[in-house]
Amino acid sequence: MIGNILLNVRYLLAPVLIIVAGAGVLIGGIMAWLGVVLLFVGLLIDIAMKFESSGVGFDESGNSIGWASFQNLTMYFMLPVFILFQLVMAWRVYSYMSLGGEAGAVIMDLGAAIGLPGIIVMTEGISGLNLYGATLSSGIFIGIGIIYGHELSHTKGFGFVISRIMMGLSGSAHFCYAHVYNHHLELASEDDPATAPRGRTIYGHYPLSYLGQSKFLFNMEKERLARMGIGFISWQNRWIRGYLLAVPSVALFFAAGGWVGMAVLAIIWGISNFELEALNYLEHYGLIRVKDQPIDYRHNWDNSTAFTSWFFIEIGRQADHHDRGETHFWELENVGCPNTGWGYFVVFFIALVPPIWHWYMRKRLAAWDTHFATDEEKAIATRINKEVGYEGTPFNGDVLGDAGNVDLGMRTAKK
Repeated sequence: MIGNILLNVRYLLAPVLIIVAGAGVLIGGIMAWLGVVLLFVGLLIDIAMKFESSGVGFDESGNSIGWASFQNLTMYFMLPVFILFQLVMAWRVYSYMSLGGEAGAVIMDLGAAIGLPGIIVMTEGISGLNLYGATLSSGIFIGIGIIYGHELSHTKGFGFVISRIMMGLSGSAHFCYAHVYNHHLELASEDDPATAPRGRTIYGHYPLSYLGQSKFLFNMEKERLARMGIGFISWQNRWIRGYLLAVPSVALFFAAGGWVGMAVLAIIWGISNFELEALNYLEHYGLIRVKDQPIDYRHNWDNSTAFTSWFFIEIGRQADHHDRGETHFWELENVGCPNTGWGYFVVFFIALVPPIWHWYMRKRLAAWDTHFATDEEKAIATRINKEVGYEGTPFNGDVLGDAGNVDLGMRTAKK
């Protein structure tokens, strides 16, 4: 029983740290930087916990050990946490504008209210420097909260509505539809803006993927409404309706600090969406699929290291996820596809330095071309490698896993 509890509560890692980062913003002072510090702590833990983990697994009767109600309620709970985080940050902007920084601050002992005087001291005002730290912390951990919006985008009904609201409040209302109807159907082909081609930097991928997915939903709605005989400017337009979900956030931050509030919100959205597109970048970078050919396990970079699996609620099991998109995250399996070898924190920091990233991935992709690509994919890879300077050899012994024992076909291809 204790083992089952630990298997399920380990996925509370991100929610707890999101709340902790939000508490740091609320407390103020130097604690406003807590979210930034936690990001680097996560990097160190990710390096230390390189060993692989598995999902929760199944009992002797074949039933999942995962607690579906508990996990779903946790994901739903992230919406009020998301909203509360924005409210706290907007209050920080207001306190900066109204109190003129920490010189006019009011010190409040929160600990005294719960009988622990001197334990927690909140600074009502905030300096410009610490407001910057609070903004970075908010962007980082609101961005991490978006993983729940991604997970719920694969559900129907209430869960999908929660996803739409979360993504709308993040300025990415297009994501829910573009991810399911574009990315999952066009993965690793030139028609998927979320798949980064070889040679592209993470910084270049961000706007191209974001705008490409928004364009997809724009065109999808234009065609859908035309078939229905409805004009594009309509309440039934899900592209327009989705972006209107961002209005409460815009109004809140503008009311809190005018154009300063707008700048803070823009930075928060910029960071959080950068993290979202970074995941797309890391999950499929440089992989090639001939359009209209089946999507196979090999068209994903899996990541099953322990800390990444627990913190990002198994989002790294991309191959199984793209095979069984509506499967609960805790039931996803390691299917033996190409693996990045390091956790998401590590490869994210590597990607932030393009020369190192390209050196590393050029060799990993050389192994993919050799051991996983079909003849058609190899021909495309050879042409692209010449264009972007990716010609080279793999790391010694790098076959990205035991290719001889890997079934390159998806379950759906066998049905």
